[in-house]
Amino acid sequence: MVGPRRHILPLLLFSVSVLFFFSYYHSSLPFSSPDPNPNPTFTLRAQDPNSNPNFTFIVKVLTFNRLESVARCLRSLAAADYLTDKVQLHIYIDHFALGDASSNVGQKLQESHRILEFVDGFEWKYGDKLIHYRTANAGLQAQWLEAWWPSSDNEFAFVVEDDLEVSPLYYKFLRSLIVNYYYNASNYRPYIYGASLQRPRFVPGKHGNKIQLDDRTRLFLYQLVGTWGQLLFPKPWKEFRLWYDNHKAKGIKPFLDGMVTTGWYKKIGEKIWTPWFIKFIHTRGYFNIYTNFLHERALSVSHRDAGVNYGKTAGPDSHILDESSLDFGFWDMQPLSDLRWYDFCFREIFPERVVGSLDELGSVLNSVQKQDTVIIVSLFGVPEMVIRNLLCHFESLNLWHYVLIGSESDFLFDLARRGHPVIGTDQFLRSVGAHKLTSFQDSNVEMIKEVLVKAYLLKKCLESRYNIWVVDGNVLPVNSDLFIESHPSYDFYIGKSSELFFARRSSSARSIGGNDFISKFAMMVNSLLAKRHSLSFGYIMAKFLEQKGVRVKNLDETSLGRRIGNGNVNQSLGDGKQMVFWSSDMASDLLQKRLQELGIWIVNDDFSCKAVVCHKS
Repeated sequence: MVGPRRHILPLLLFSVSVLFFFSYYHSSLPFSSPDPNPNPTFTLRAQDPNSNPNFTFIVKVLTFNRLESVARCLRSLAAADYLTDKVQLHIYIDHFALGDASSNVGQKLQESHRILEFVDGFEWKYGDKLIHYRTANAGLQAQWLEAWWPSSDNEFAFVVEDDLEVSPLYYKFLRSLIVNYYYNASNYRPYIYGASLQRPRFVPGKHGNKIQLDDRTRLFLYQLVGTWGQLLFPKPWKEFRLWYDNHKAKGIKPFLDGMVTTGWYKKIGEKIWTPWFIKFIHTRGYFNIYTNFLHERALSVSHRDAGVNYGKTAGPDSHILDESSLDFGFWDMQPLSDLRWYDFCFREIFPERVVGSLDELGSVLNSVQKQDTVIIVSLFGVPEMVIRNLLCHFESLNLWHYVLIGSESDFLFDLARRGHPVIGTDQFLRSVGAHKLTSFQDSNVEMIKEVLVKAYLLKKCLESRYNIWVVDGNVLPVNSDLFIESHPSYDFYIGKSSELFFARRSSSARSIGGNDFISKFAMMVNSLLAKRHSLSFGYIMAKFLEQKGVRVKNLDETSLGRRIGNGNVNQSLGDGKQMVFWSSDMASDLLQKRLQELGIWIVNDDFSCKAVVCHKS
């Protein structure tokens, strides 16, 4: 069974026992939701969605040597309805490459001058028109990245390449979207970086799901950037530009294994910019708003003319949506909470699941369970980089039936907004009547909070007839078989040297979780604390079950996996090993080195996963 692990001050014993005795009653205090905007560099906006916020809208047109394309694009932009708003038009004309003796310089000069003549004479009556004619070839990547540096948090850029055609409705739609999802505080999230008007049709994650949306879905969120008519929000774009500068200056490539776009980058390199942005979005966990107008309709259409992206013209990818084809609630902007979210594999995720009550716990357990099994992962005392590495392994192993527990922090809420279900111990304990526990300031009280929340989770899982695994962050599964239901001759399994606990959803196991389970568990904690200064959940449960005469199977972790320590790792994990584990007080830099030696450190220096791993849903 699990031995002692943490230290508790004896002077807390009496107060803690009183709190534990009453902890299973519900509190009448209101639940305080976590701040949905934990990043202090962003602020929520208290704008009335029906008002007219004062913002700047700039259309950025990127062109090179396609006069017919840019003419079609500009005419469609000029035909749009801009209400009475001022809209700026900036046109960026790239130069042909100089110094190529074999090229037809005269013809290329003529093409450039014809484009200049056209855009000079093009009438734009909605605001300022700016033309930027480059002196040398910049390429598509620089055209995008150098087109915009926002002058304020109220400036937006709509970027279109010259082979695009937009709907007359595009601006009114984007304006409504900005008002509702940027200036409305209830819908604003700092991790939404903009909106794409192109028809969703591409999944960049290898072996990802097909894009399948029901007919009622008009708006949804998707991590992928859309280069065929992309609205950019100011702060995320600035953040990306600084991230790009940092990585480019250090020679760091935007490689992201498991993505089709990485193959593009390896083939054509710096001619394209999207692999850089995709890598940034993956690192930050940001999202883009997309539309779904059915029947292959969209507010922006790419004619896919011959150029950098296409060797020969492929023709329009969609049908333009206009007033005559409106047959649904086009202007309806649903609350953000009603929209669906998808990652690079087009796997649906559920952001901001922070459990704050027993009712919410039941709902989350039901949503994450797989084959009636739930994994509870404790993050207490585990370094952020180790947690990130663990979650990357969960993704690789297609393990999604877990809930994370830890102290309230920006990091915990960041995990929640990325789609990981979490329980903040203080909020949860307040909601169930143990809120007075937070009056203790000593850091050792964190252990008491942790074991109590685990006890509530055990009780709730058994009541809901779910198997439950409880593990700490110092256990790393390398095989999904670790969490397959064990032999039915035992209802409870407890690790000998790690915080590994399993309870089966049997009727006999459920019998220990009666109405008085929490109070009796608390009494057991109090009794054990009177005799020793360190405890763990597994140790407490072993004593609790022993007192009830329940048989417990002790798990020998070395039969399931490998323990790593201070010594060098000179061999592989070995066949059949399902996990590695280590002491909770092992230095994080040494741990990283050992996991690297075993080939199971799969995060980058910024703690993002090195790969996107898709699994068919």
